[in-house]
Amino acid sequence: MSRRDWRLPARLMPLVFAFWMAAIMALVMCTVITVANTGIDARLPARVLQAYALAMPVAFACVLVVRPLVARLVRLCVRGSP
Repeated sequence: MSRRDWRLPARLMPLVFAFWMAAIMALVMCTVITVANTGIDARLPARVLQAYALAMPVAFACVLVVRPLVARLVRLCVRGSP
């Protein structure tokens, strides 16, 4: 593996997808819910990060578990899908 090719093998794509999906969704949801519950002030970033520390591992596990179900639902709903 060259220094320029740091990317993971293709067989890990489902895990990488789950990680990034969980990371982004957990951050967005933690921010929205924290703002809705406590408002915007100087401590908002700390509150969001505290919520994110709990939400991210949970979201990652959920995406891993739910992914096969979602793929099956998509196949049922989309014409011509494999």
